[in-house]
Amino acid sequence: MKKTVLLIAVFFLFSCMAGCVKVKRTPVTDGEQVVRALWSDFNTAERQIFEEWIAEGFQSVHEDRARNRNEEIDLLVELHLGDYTLNDFSSTQNGNVLVVTYTVAVLETIGGEVLSSDPAERLSVFIHNGNRWKWIAHANLNAMKEQ
Repeated sequence: MKKTVLLIAVFFLFSCMAGCVKVKRTPVTDGEQVVRALWSDFNTAERQIFEEWIAEGFQSVHEDRARNRNEEIDLLVELHLGDYTLNDFSSTQNGNVLVVTYTVAVLETIGGEVLSSDPAERLSVFIHNGNRWKWIAHANLNAMKEQ
């Protein structure tokens, strides 16, 4: 009887302690939600919004060339998108890194070149800085229209 009471007391003690232990985790966020929030800000044309989104060390690659953080911000400030459709999301998270692949159908112009409006693959990588997701890498696999 004493062993049973002791086991119950130990189990209860460990159960209470487990509820008090705080484990620091990066919030698990759906990659689709992060990408949709980013795309909703694309038409703002406000440099500050893009500076908040884009992490130091950012790199991107587009059909015309690769860009660093400042070059991407310059591109986005001048970007004027029409209606767009985001689909086929797949995301993985490893610690504070979130990798999202998706397709985008949109009429857009990059560097003066018109891109196809057919759905094209994109890859975006985000890093969580403790407060929010920051965009740190992007690949735009949308081919430019042949002239």
